[in-house]
Amino acid sequence: MSPLASEAESTAAPADPAAFAGDVLPVDTPVTLELFRGRAALDRVAAWNGQFPAAHPAHDFRWLGALSAGLCQEPIVVAARRDEQLVALLPLALVSTPWFGRFLVSLPYVNSASIVPNDSPFRSALLERAVGLADELNVRYLEIRGEREETVPALADQNTSKVHMRLALSVSTDALMGSFKSKLRSQLKGALKHEFEVRWGGADLVGDFYSVFSRNMRDLGTPVFPRRFFTSIVQQFDGDAEICVLRHQGEVAAGALLVHGREVTEVPSASSLRQLNSTGVNMAMYWHLLSRAIERGQQVFDFGRSTVDSNTYKFKAQWGAEAHPAVWQYYVRRGTAKAMRPDSGKFGLAIRIWKRLPLWLANALGPAIVRGIP
Repeated sequence: MSPLASEAESTAAPADPAAFAGDVLPVDTPVTLELFRGRAALDRVAAWNGQFPAAHPAHDFRWLGALSAGLCQEPIVVAARRDEQLVALLPLALVSTPWFGRFLVSLPYVNSASIVPNDSPFRSALLERAVGLADELNVRYLEIRGEREETVPALADQNTSKVHMRLALSVSTDALMGSFKSKLRSQLKGALKHEFEVRWGGADLVGDFYSVFSRNMRDLGTPVFPRRFFTSIVQQFDGDAEICVLRHQGEVAAGALLVHGREVTEVPSASSLRQLNSTGVNMAMYWHLLSRAIERGQQVFDFGRSTVDSNTYKFKAQWGAEAHPAVWQYYVRRGTAKAMRPDSGKFGLAIRIWKRLPLWLANALGPAIVRGIP
């Protein structure tokens, strides 16, 4: 089925009585599950966001359009209704390529998607439908990217090796600067003395951002997302996603993608040129990202996921970011959940070769590969 093909279905399923803690809904009240695919899902994004406004941008249904337009991944949503009222949603994407196979993911690229609202009493019903859909679509595995352990038996494998690094923001940039330890303040002041040229924009700055991001991805030995994916994000999140670019002596030195929810700002992707590390350009960029979030009145800045005690973890922790659980669970039908991870060992040779590719070749080959990696 093409990414924009339409399908909708309804099936009855019991609610999960163990998950409901209130006294409004009888524990034996059934819910109706509906499945929306392709265009049927995309046409409802605005309505779903209107009913379930996202405090965190990861829970914004506009990701479905960005993944469809930018990565050609089919959007799928499992919806739960009770007495004709929409009560919960589970966004998914079908990732499919001839060379890696098929995967069902909530959601690719997004660190924490899973069920909306987060406190829904119908979690098990939605997840069990996703497990059934994984069988119907004959995927290698179903991946649920959440922040709590789900009790659905089929989700038997999990990965908790990373954490979300989040900072509670101050009411002003002065207050934020004052909250930092003296070592960080000194580093920041040194970086800001370079007076980097800072620009904010949307699709007009994707090219500048991509010139740095794609180089760093090549240097890491990782295929890069297509440039059109980042363009689709800023277009889908019109006004709530933006690109920040820093220039040094007229040349692009760093760039980042920011996505804003009602309360949380997240930086899904950011890069700076390694040869400019001595200038502190990465420190300067993150200061401007944090300042932007404060300007918008946000409460939390999400630095993204990191492995505990890794260099990126320590970089984020120095700003005062605290670790929050990241629980990715899997229903594995073929192979293992680790098979597609860079640290699985099977990609060691490919990573070493990729690091040596000319940038133009890596950028030409990478997008076709990465769209099939969950």
